[in-house]
Amino acid sequence: MVNVPQQELEFRGINRKHLGMYFEELGAKQITDQFPYIYKSEHWYGEIIREEELSITSTFKVNCVYIRFYASSDITLKELIKNYRVKTRRIGG
Repeated sequence: MVNVPQQELEFRGINRKHLGMYFEELGAKQITDQFPYIYKSEHWYGEIIREEELSITSTFKVNCVYIRFYASSDITLKELIKNYRVKTRRIGG
């Protein structure tokens, strides 16, 4: 898609495979099996662009996964991101 609404987000501490599974749960099909992992739906698609390791301290490291969302309209993009964030929400306790 060219000149379509898009937004890139970073997710920390969530397995890349789980992030792909969330796209599928929202109705997309996986198109590629390497970076960038692409998931397509009728009105939107998402790309898992890359994964990096972030050192918080010398012994504590977390993964960072970068995802770009594309949609046919701003409204669709906002709804997609809202629904995706529900999937990635982690409640501490």
